[in-house]
Amino acid sequence: MSALYMLVGTLVALGVLVTFHEFGHFWVARRCGVKVLRFSVGFGTPLLRWSDKQGTEYVVAAIPLGGYVKMLDEREAEVPVEQLDQAFNRKPVRQRIAIVAAGPVANFLLAIAFFWVLAMLGSEQVRPVIGAVESGSLAASAGLQPGQEIVEIDGEPVTGWSGVNMELVRRLGETGSLNIRVTGEGGTSAHTVDLVAWLKGSDEPDPVRSLGIRPWRPVLEPVLAEIDPEGPATAAGLKSGDRLLALDGVALADWQQVVDAVRQRANRQVTLQVQRDGQRLDVPVTLARKGKGETAAGYLGAGVAPVAWPPEMLREISFGPLDGLVEGARRTWEMSVLTLDSLKKMLFGELSVKNLSGPITIAKVAGASAQSGLGDFLNFLAYLSISLGVLNLLPIPVLDGGHLLFYLIEWVRGRPVSDRVQGWGVQIGISLVVGVMLLALINDLGRL
Repeated sequence: MSALYMLVGTLVALGVLVTFHEFGHFWVARRCGVKVLRFSVGFGTPLLRWSDKQGTEYVVAAIPLGGYVKMLDEREAEVPVEQLDQAFNRKPVRQRIAIVAAGPVANFLLAIAFFWVLAMLGSEQVRPVIGAVESGSLAASAGLQPGQEIVEIDGEPVTGWSGVNMELVRRLGETGSLNIRVTGEGGTSAHTVDLVAWLKGSDEPDPVRSLGIRPWRPVLEPVLAEIDPEGPATAAGLKSGDRLLALDGVALADWQQVVDAVRQRANRQVTLQVQRDGQRLDVPVTLARKGKGETAAGYLGAGVAPVAWPPEMLREISFGPLDGLVEGARRTWEMSVLTLDSLKKMLFGELSVKNLSGPITIAKVAGASAQSGLGDFLNFLAYLSISLGVLNLLPIPVLDGGHLLFYLIEWVRGRPVSDRVQGWGVQIGISLVVGVMLLALINDLGRL
């Protein structure tokens, strides 16, 4: 079933985003009087095709990894004299800029629309209350205490843990002061965390955990409910319903203790004391290792049943139509800036390039979000649409941003960039794009 969700989620995501992106080019081109020869979603062998009264051919092709709008252009084929006024290359440079920019702009508008719908639907968020602070951690040095609720980071208000993570992600790889405002029994207080190349180069950063903060969670009894059939727990003979009493002689009161202890014991053998059918058993388990580098952790391959959260720890957030539109625009802007900032940090080594994701990761996330529900899937589509818009605006020839760069230079100089320079740019652009795609694919395979 998960494979089906992955397939359908990926096809829907790519179909919607690519179609909307190309429709942006198509719509503005038509308004500028350019004749559109073909509007294709996908590449390769056409599966469906039809034409309209204006002579545009619409195609749905077999390989759903992109799309294109083919316009009448003298640089690609000979154009009849009577149609020269409809050729793309004959249009004023400002119109060409508008046509090229319309694709990425369409992606940003689509993201705003998705976030707008999500804002009006509302969401239930877990209040960012600190459950524990690790001794000697950055959070402990800043004076943060269990029971305090985070309400603001670097001047930005936060209402849930997702907001906390978002604000912390902005500071990855940086040196400086992180300002956190909290509320608690003693009222509101401000705390400063001193960052020094914080998580610089980390492959899979976990900002909240790296500060030494453990979010508050309801107590989970250490009674196994789910067992990975390929994991160490199954190999050791653990069963659903087993209550874990101790690990290497240390008593276990809740599931979080198990998680913390297992994380620190990758590839080690431990002894679990288990209560099963009224009997106590000592079960040796050889833990596995999951992840790489700093993120590597022990893996048991077992889980417990979820419990209901207390109502006072949850917060409902929703917006009306107008406020929702403002919220959608705000989130789109913030994610666009964050995406650009992350790319800059990767370029300067502040973030690991292993954080780049390719088609395999996109497919997995698409499937997981589709399986989680409409809200999560729309959220995923919005983020992916923003990424598509930002990446296409990068000033790399072969991308929309590269074309925009050439046209802007033409606008300033009053004459176009020479064909030779554009040819060199295209060759460099293709090399860069192929290199990044290969790197992202290697990262995907590494995660598998």
